[in-house]
Amino acid sequence: MASQMFDTVLVANRGEIAKRIARTLDELGIRSVAVRAEDDPSPHHLRFSEVVSLGSGPLRDTYLSIEKIIQAARDTGAQAIHPGYGFLSENAAFAQACADAGIVFMGPPASAIETMGDKISARHAVESRGVATVPGIAEPGLDDAALIAGAERVGFPVLIKPAAGGGGKGMYRVDEAAGLPSALAAARREAASSFGDDTLFIERFVTNPRHIEVQVLADAHGNVIHLGERECSLQRRHQKVIEEAPSPLLTEAQRASIGAAAVETARSVGYVGAGTVEFIVAADRPDEPFFMEMNTRLQVEHPVTEMVTGVDLVEQQLRVAAGEPLAIAQDDVHLTGHAIEARIYAEDPAAGFLPTGGTVLDLTWPFDSDGHGGIRVDDGVGVGTEVGSSYDPMIAKVIAHAPTRDAALERLRGALAETSILGVVTNRGFLRALLDEPSVRAGDLDTGFIDREGERIASVRIPSDVLAMAAADPMALLPYVLGAWRPDGWRIGGAVGRRVRLRDGDGLAAVQVLGDRCIVTRADGQVDQVATRRDAPILRTDDGTWVSTQEGDWLVEAPPRIRRGRGPAQPTLASPMPGTVVAAHAADGDSVAEGQAIVSVEAMKMEHVLRAPVAGTVRLHAAVGEQVTRGQELATVTPEEAAA
Repeated sequence: MASQMFDTVLVANRGEIAKRIARTLDELGIRSVAVRAEDDPSPHHLRFSEVVSLGSGPLRDTYLSIEKIIQAARDTGAQAIHPGYGFLSENAAFAQACADAGIVFMGPPASAIETMGDKISARHAVESRGVATVPGIAEPGLDDAALIAGAERVGFPVLIKPAAGGGGKGMYRVDEAAGLPSALAAARREAASSFGDDTLFIERFVTNPRHIEVQVLADAHGNVIHLGERECSLQRRHQKVIEEAPSPLLTEAQRASIGAAAVETARSVGYVGAGTVEFIVAADRPDEPFFMEMNTRLQVEHPVTEMVTGVDLVEQQLRVAAGEPLAIAQDDVHLTGHAIEARIYAEDPAAGFLPTGGTVLDLTWPFDSDGHGGIRVDDGVGVGTEVGSSYDPMIAKVIAHAPTRDAALERLRGALAETSILGVVTNRGFLRALLDEPSVRAGDLDTGFIDREGERIASVRIPSDVLAMAAADPMALLPYVLGAWRPDGWRIGGAVGRRVRLRDGDGLAAVQVLGDRCIVTRADGQVDQVATRRDAPILRTDDGTWVSTQEGDWLVEAPPRIRRGRGPAQPTLASPMPGTVVAAHAADGDSVAEGQAIVSVEAMKMEHVLRAPVAGTVRLHAAVGEQVTRGQELATVTPEEAAA
């Protein structure tokens, strides 16, 4: 029994993955220990038997502190550490530190992490086992001249990639030789900043690429199997958004072939535990998968594999870490039905997918969300959780399982419709719209689809019925009711309704409430007459009125009240997202040109540059290193004519 293998397991992670691991530990009767930074708003620790504080401060002093994690395991008597994903999960030094402390690391040997953590050495390792890699030039220490010469041999377009790290950082597509020098310089800067290593290599860019990965399991007795593949082609800026299992592209023969290549990849480094081998596949040549990289850990999207195979991957990690041989042979693996996962991010698709933040004020998950009815939710938030910029913007995953892909798509759409997260702008509405795209419904996917079509899919202004619901709420937006009418619409001569002015994208919408109907007049002159609805969750806050519908959660704002008797306002640069000011490109009092960079804000792996809206004199209102909120004024520019 697993409960006899380990009495206590410490989970060196947070959020939804920590809660998910705790669920399996609880089912197996294993005492669970959480670690938690004092300023971490995630309620993941509530699922654990014991919680150890890591103190407060930056990540290097909490979740990335090997010394504190090891000490927490010693203090609580934990015999094993599960690293989850991210943080220390693919850190060879951490795996070695666990071994040195006599604590079982629930992952592969440090040597496997080191080899697969360097994409150049990983290519060489898998090539030795006959696994195909993307044609390219990949040797340690290549300078720009060697890379430029190699790109000519490989043929354009090419993809510049850093040898270390992942997540799309430092990756650049280059279509012609003239653009290569500047792209190499940018890639080196980004790789050095993100990973502390500016080593680069170049691969041929695969046209119409699909991202397909294979789940593998390996034990310490030489047994290696695969559990089928996952399609992860729907991604934005190399970050996955929708994943599914199995892939709608592959035939059974192609599935067996790519699975065999994944097994050989695992064998090439003596792999032990659960891991994922990622391949790039041309849509018109699915029989020729190219190895891309191996993630030496559990993946975010592992639930879709669990739902189609019935295998609890965390349980398998526990058993393998305890020295048990795999109880599952390759012939025992059967894929049943189809599963699709949608990642809910704290981001605003209508604002270029910029990270958002705020406090979760109200939260509703699908009624049947425990996996037994075909819907599963892995989340890391609760009512009152403050979503900030210190951690990853993914706050939940909604997964649907059904007998067919079409049925799974419909079930997932329905589950997202039942989900409501008020207080934080998320991509929930975008996810439903994405699932409705004809190409997505048909399984005609590629990794560039969202980057090409995302702006179009996300360009949905606040629906008229949502504006009407916000305006019709008797207590909503009272300071912005126009005229001398009472909130109930009564005045001398009879009830004539009330009018409210609301933000509508870049313009304003006027909403007239007339009993059981509303008239919405848009800034562009469009007029909609809609029935007054009061059946959706509505929540009033200082920021505005939150309205939740099947199509998304909307923050309906009133415009600022007009200030009388003052001169024109100075152009203001407000932070588009919560984050940290990482650079000031101009000094306080400088004269700046229109379009000149003023400050840069970074949050959740994204950096945004704010530029002068007009030429003039700049005044800075935030310092480098300062934590700022969404909408906070960072600088103002006094126009040249005003200054004169």
